[in-house]
Amino acid sequence: MASPPPAPVDAPYLPAGVAGKTILITGGASGFGAAFSRHWAKHGAYIMIGDIDETAGEKLVAELRMSTKSPHHHFQVCDVTRWQSQVSLFQMARRASPTGTIDAVVPCAGVGEDMGGSYWRFEHPTGLDHDRPPPPKFRVMDVNLTGVMYTIYLGLFWLQQAEGGAAQKDRHILLVGSIGGLLPLVGSTQYTASKHALTGLFRCLRLSAWQKGIRINMLCPVFVDTKMLANPVMFVLAGGGGLADMADVVDAATRFMADQTYWGRSVVIGPRMKVEDGEDGEVKLIGLPKDGKGVWECYAQDYQSVEAFIYRYTRLLIAVAKLRGWFGWLVDALYIKVFRKSEK
Repeated sequence: MASPPPAPVDAPYLPAGVAGKTILITGGASGFGAAFSRHWAKHGAYIMIGDIDETAGEKLVAELRMSTKSPHHHFQVCDVTRWQSQVSLFQMARRASPTGTIDAVVPCAGVGEDMGGSYWRFEHPTGLDHDRPPPPKFRVMDVNLTGVMYTIYLGLFWLQQAEGGAAQKDRHILLVGSIGGLLPLVGSTQYTASKHALTGLFRCLRLSAWQKGIRINMLCPVFVDTKMLANPVMFVLAGGGGLADMADVVDAATRFMADQTYWGRSVVIGPRMKVEDGEDGEVKLIGLPKDGKGVWECYAQDYQSVEAFIYRYTRLLIAVAKLRGWFGWLVDALYIKVFRKSEK
């Protein structure tokens, strides 16, 4: 099998490459999905959103139609954990697409774990000494893994249904993974397991799907200030390695979506930092400038390269936390307590 060709992830590219593409996004009414929708619609894409939040979804589509002067943006209520709900979403997208096809699929629906809910719960099972203990609730796995697999499975089918020469069209599945798919987030067992599974899906599909002419790429963001991060979790992260910038996540996603030369690629998006190679071969943190590097290639070619990357990147995040110190923790805590709206 062929290997993905080398291409720098910081080279210039044309966002207009998304123009004319019909892009289906699950979980598109908020967070990453909403940010992708706005940016891609601005550059001429047709956005098909599926989400359980009907109010937010309808509001976003109305916004897109008004800002782009295009009627070709649509929303449908979709529970990604229900197979038939996703089947209906894809059928709607195919009918509503002005080109009659679906060109790209982004399984963006996802949920996290919070300290007040399922956080640590898997590690501490209780009440199982009855005759008929109830089964545990694995909602995070249901949404982040089963739901995503439904989306990918449907995407692999519908992306090949283009009329008149599907092989000539760019077809793309963009996976939204996480740093939790590359290293353990202790306490968030379900979330970590679901994202590690997604990394496994990526590593299998990036070559096999390419044989069918379908590009597979994956984003692995570090923590980003979205609804998924409840305030208790934000307090845990305060003073740590820092958050990724949403703009960097959107830019990385747009690069993959717009430029057909990228396939089988994965990037980690984290806090912007400036580094240099040390004499001992270790990567050393120089500072945290606004113009620092926030997007890093993670090929996931094999376990050896993955572990080497994670070792280096984790050391950088630890260095970031040390550099920010108590002042960084105080700034983060003040932001969470005073300025950030809790989603609870």
